[in-house]
Amino acid sequence: MASTYTVNTGIELIANGEQSGTWGDTTNTNLQIVDRLTSGVGAITLSGTTHTLSTSDGALSDGQYKVLVFGGSPSGTNTVTVSPNDQSKQYFIVNNSGESVIISQGSGSTVTIADGSTDIIYCDGAGSGAAVTSFGTDLSGVLKTGDIGTTVLAYDANLQSFVTAFTLPTSDGTANQALTTNGSGTIGFESFATDASAKSYAIAFSLVFGA
Repeated sequence: MASTYTVNTGIELIANGEQSGTWGDTTNTNLQIVDRLTSGVGAITLSGTTHTLSTSDGALSDGQYKVLVFGGSPSGTNTVTVSPNDQSKQYFIVNNSGESVIISQGSGSTVTIADGSTDIIYCDGAGSGAAVTSFGTDLSGVLKTGDIGTTVLAYDANLQSFVTAFTLPTSDGTANQALTTNGSGTIGFESFATDASAKSYAIAFSLVFGA
């Protein structure tokens, strides 16, 4: 019985009793494919205006990489066609090609990634009508570190008003100081009574109120 292959990745499934004495080579290739699928970063060199990103059964191929870094010197916007069109794929993409890249799989929707941009895409593997969807579009509102000063505040007008109403200190205070306000929007550090003074006040309160 001949080998078969996984639907989306081309991993060879050795039939029972087959490849005696050679199955190790096939297994090693399969493990290399798994490595590409999970953590592989592939440098994809583009030229002209079209490129085919293929996944071949039982062999290492560019379509098996998890991360695609597009480079090269395309002559204009480059259409990258994911092949075959009946395999579902998910890719993390970095476009350093100098041109926009259009990801296509069939006659369905495509995704355009501008030069210098990144994206996460899903190819649905629906055959001739296969479509490509950008996850990056749906995640565009997720906060990044550089957004903390602007995006966070934009989501909550009350928070923005609160933060901008105060002038905050630019350096730390000293031990046992606390933040106080002067009532006019300036926040600063102020020293409070020491433990000894606090104990004196406590004794005085006890004498007056009989606590």
